[in-house]
Amino acid sequence: MLRAFRDAFRIPDLRRKIVFTLLLLAVFRLGSTIPTPGVNAAALAEATSGGLFGLISLISGGNLSQFSIFALGVLPYITASIVIQLLTTTVPALEKLSKEGEEGRKKINQYTRYAAVGLGTFQALFFSLYITSNPQFIAVGWDPGLFTILVMVLTQVAGIAFTLWIGERITEVGVGNGISLIITSGIIANYPREIAATGELFRNDQVSLLQILAFAAVILVTIAGIVYVYQGERRVPVTYARARGGAPGGAARNLGGQATWLPIKVNQAGVIPVIFASAMLIIPNLIGSATAERAPEVNAFIQTYLTFGSPWYILLEAALIFGFTYLYNSVQFDPKRISEQLREAGGFIPGVRPGTATAEYLGGISSRLSLWGAIFLVVLTVFPQIVQRATGITTFQFSGTGLLIIVGVALETLKQLEAQLTVRRYDGFISKGRIRGRLN
Repeated sequence: MLRAFRDAFRIPDLRRKIVFTLLLLAVFRLGSTIPTPGVNAAALAEATSGGLFGLISLISGGNLSQFSIFALGVLPYITASIVIQLLTTTVPALEKLSKEGEEGRKKINQYTRYAAVGLGTFQALFFSLYITSNPQFIAVGWDPGLFTILVMVLTQVAGIAFTLWIGERITEVGVGNGISLIITSGIIANYPREIAATGELFRNDQVSLLQILAFAAVILVTIAGIVYVYQGERRVPVTYARARGGAPGGAARNLGGQATWLPIKVNQAGVIPVIFASAMLIIPNLIGSATAERAPEVNAFIQTYLTFGSPWYILLEAALIFGFTYLYNSVQFDPKRISEQLREAGGFIPGVRPGTATAEYLGGISSRLSLWGAIFLVVLTVFPQIVQRATGITTFQFSGTGLLIIVGVALETLKQLEAQLTVRRYDGFISKGRIRGRLN
């Protein structure tokens, strides 16, 4: 991994891409320190440092806890992209666009951006109402009225649009997926502060060195497990029929034909089911906080049964993760479509008849892998909560979701760097061969 980055810096073109990516990420991090006008960032960060808000803030790069100008960041885009992907398989117009190549993809991306801004406006309004309903979150000199809400919403919508622009520029000109790198940079940016806070607990004898070492060991084991499962896949053997050919009147010979495999990942949905489940569970908590004075019985019920870390909350979160995992995998992996593509290309799975039998066979494999993928995501979500309670280290936001995002983005970015290095080495080899051929 380090060798790939070292080799990339030796190539001027890749070095410029990496520097450009780092500069845009620095701009995003700079904006993350600017609070939204009218918000008491310190009070809001203290009130939302843990629990469900802490998890959502972690995914947003720590911006939500202080409600910076990039508080929502890429969260609306993530939600919008998932919804558009789900609609692509059900809406004929979107399905037709998805099959039109590059132009269709650009059109779908444009619809996704519009949906992200619209969804972000609704989310910004929701959070603004939540903040203005709690006087301690309002900055001194600001009145929690319509003007303050309007300023907060407009600031957040502008921040969403600018964040999407940064992500697109990184994807087009820089290295890696811009949206994923923005999320990852925000998560990593919180680590130095949290490590320092954990060190403060150790200096104050609130935690022992053994607890810290055990906590670090658990994190390392979790990262190793994420890498193992993330790269795990079921390889379904596929054979393409050999064609018979040859010159007229001559001897026949075999043309083409090869044996390969169809990879199906264990965790096909990635971190998307966890994000969706968290987004669904944050709504009752926001409603309870906003209606605490008007409907105390509703707030009491939510605080009793839907508080982050409570047994009912964990059970509901696990059920949502299972449901979203199967839903997303069924949309992304269509056995019927894949079986048709294999038959059109002359491919088949050994021992399985083409057509409906192949679709059922692939569907069964996908369902079994979805089960293990869902179990993996549930363990990754619940296990950190148990570890933090056991060790007593709550200053470090140990999130399996955050680690999954970091590991996944790092592996994908590394693959892109290695692919670009391979292309450039191959081009250099071809160029040298041509020069030698001309000299000879």
